[in-house]
Amino acid sequence: MAKKSRSGWMRRHLNDDYVRQSKRDGYRSRAAYKLLEIQRKDGLIRPGMVVVDLGAAPGGWSQIAAELVGNDGRVLALDILPMDPFAGVEFIQGDFHQQEVLDRLLAALDGAPVDVVISDMAPNMTGQRAVDQPRSMYLAELALEFACQVLKPGGDFLTKLFQGEGVDEYRRQVRQAFASLVTRKPAASRAESREIYLLGKGLIVR
Repeated sequence: MAKKSRSGWMRRHLNDDYVRQSKRDGYRSRAAYKLLEIQRKDGLIRPGMVVVDLGAAPGGWSQIAAELVGNDGRVLALDILPMDPFAGVEFIQGDFHQQEVLDRLLAALDGAPVDVVISDMAPNMTGQRAVDQPRSMYLAELALEFACQVLKPGGDFLTKLFQGEGVDEYRRQVRQAFASLVTRKPAASRAESREIYLLGKGLIVR
């Protein structure tokens, strides 16, 4: 059954319009189109900005961010998995759970005010919602805590969530920290997927 399931996923992946388009456009993953759609709607990233990309590998979001910030901007990317380098992106490999890795990322920023934190982090999925949902929420909580630590006043935060237990409380936390909150479900996000994206705009400094 598992073997059939994997082969079925591979067929869907290879026949996916966004996968084919990403190959034509030179993007590293279909996820690039999720960020592009959010960018069109919300104008999240602008030239000259400092952007931190959490859960960056294989690099689809970092590619888009680097294009948008241009030569005067900066993109720092982090992932537990390796990521092939490309121009305009500084990459740190490590586990975001670990303080040593977080310290490396903070050292790389060197106190620079961050305009936008984007997070497409997700745990290794087991297929068991009782296991996967708490893991994904924990990563989202870490991302929010980091964003509130490094963003400049008025900065923005975009993160992936999976609909389920803990999401309502997480929305409440984001609303408390940011001036506005919107939910996005990009067309490139598969219809059967529970993933959504929350965008907190305008970090409130208390």
